[in-house]
Amino acid sequence: MSSSIPTPHGDLARLYVDHHGWLQGWLRRKLGHAGDAADLAQDTFVRLLDAPEHSPEKQAGWQLREPRAYLTLVAKRLVANLHRRRSLEQAYLEALALMPELLAPSPEHQAIILETLQQLDAVLDGLPAPVRAAFLLAQLEGMAYADIASRLQCSERTVKRYMAQAMARCIVLMP
Repeated sequence: MSSSIPTPHGDLARLYVDHHGWLQGWLRRKLGHAGDAADLAQDTFVRLLDAPEHSPEKQAGWQLREPRAYLTLVAKRLVANLHRRRSLEQAYLEALALMPELLAPSPEHQAIILETLQQLDAVLDGLPAPVRAAFLLAQLEGMAYADIASRLQCSERTVKRYMAQAMARCIVLMP
C-alpha cells in the first residue's frame, strides 16, 4: 500500500487506511461492543487530526516508527474516558432514582446536567489527584478548607492553592 493519497493530511490518511481496521478490531476485542469500537477508532483519528500543529507527530508528518503502539496509546485514553463518562452517568442516574419524583428534574434538565457533569469531569481530568479531590470536596460536599486540609493531610494554605488551580483550569477550559 504505497500509493499516495492527495489530501492536505495525506500521511494521516495513509495512517488511517493502513491501521484503522486493525485498531477497530483491537477495540472490539477490548470493549466487546462493535459500535463502541467503531466510535472510538474514529475518535482516535479525530484526536490525531485535532492535535496541535507543533506536536512531534504532526512535525514528523505522521511518519511514526511504531504507529500501532501510538494509536493504541491514544485509544486507551479514549477507552478510559468512555468508562469514566459511563460511570459518571450511572452515578447520576442512581442519584436521580433516589430523588422523590416531584423533585426530579425534567428529562431536558437531566440531559443538560449530565452534559455539564461530563464537561466538568473532562476539565478536572488533567488535574493532579489532590487538586481534583480538594475541588470536589469543596464544591460537591460543601466542606470548609480546614476540613479539606484535615482530610487530605495538608495545610489550609495548600488547599487554597489547590482550589485556585482547579478554578483557573475551569475558567480556562470550560466552553
